[in-house]
Amino acid sequence: MDATLLPYRGQREAGLWSLKRAFERELGALGEKADSYEGKLTDDYRERYLAWVERCVEEDPGCVTLALVEGEAVGYAFLLPESLAMVWDAAALNELYVAPDYRRSGVADALLDDACEHARGQSLPLDRLVLDVAPENERARAFYERYGFEPWGEMVAVGL
Repeated sequence: MDATLLPYRGQREAGLWSLKRAFERELGALGEKADSYEGKLTDDYRERYLAWVERCVEEDPGCVTLALVEGEAVGYAFLLPESLAMVWDAAALNELYVAPDYRRSGVADALLDDACEHARGQSLPLDRLVLDVAPENERARAFYERYGFEPWGEMVAVGL
């Protein structure tokens, strides 16, 4: 399926929030964190998230890409701006999501290719792209492994 990739330019009506919300709900459904993920999806969180995305896009146009099929947003990739590369000493793919009906259609491949191309243009401490994948998300893990991603450290967390 052919998707059109367009840089997100802060147009809030473009469908980014509905995709982000679906992304968060699917993450929550993977483990025992559904209530936590669902609980954060408030109007305030929506406004803060979209404002942050807009600041990132102002700083680094092209860091957020929407995939559209027949004018409908069906996926997105969010590569953190170059100024945040020092966090991981690398480019960081913050989010990549494709709506279920468009998976295995080439949309995710196109979004990842686009994110990799954009990352190659960043001035990075280490020439690599990192991302976080939930251990139980076998579908996503297999997708990234096809691209040559391999484990690189392990993230741990504690509640605040």
